Amino acid sequence: MASFNKVIMVGNLTRDPEYKQQPSGQAVCRLSIASNRSYKNKQTGMLVQDVCYIDVDVWGPQAENCRQYLQKGRSVLIEGRLKLDVWQAPDGQTRRRHVIVSESVVFLGSGQQAESGDEAGQPQQQRSNSNPSRSKGLLDSGASDDFAGESLFKDEPPFEDDLPF
Repeated sequence: MASFNKVIMVGNLTRDPEYKQQPSGQAVCRLSIASNRSYKNKQTGMLVQDVCYIDVDVWGPQAENCRQYLQKGRSVLIEGRLKLDVWQAPDGQTRRRHVIVSESVVFLGSGQQAESGDEAGQPQQQRSNSNPSRSKGLLDSGASDDFAGESLFKDEPPFEDDLPF
């Protein structure tokens, strides 16, 4: 029987990356991410926020990039495979947890960058729309072909909530 193990997840880092160099010289970086899901409880009618926390192991040159450019709160898209870690705790009990072993990490914009502009210091409105008479940064009903190839959407962080991290 064939098997398939692929995970794609978008989330925010819950803490700064933990970087280690293995004795073999291989770099590894452990990321901890939280991915949010909102839904309406059918019984109470209340909006419920569900959060999934998971660790991600990034290996090799991409681990170096994660150490250098990522920090707590930054949004990332992770693509990889799911792995079950099993170990003996000091109290003798067997512990288990799922970890994503990353194949690729895409750094997404953070909330501060979306509001203040990109790394080059250029405000996002000017980047997304070069016509000063139409500098809202959002798609408006008067869009025409003279903006072909330019995005009229303003980038927004994928998750905006009141969680403490």
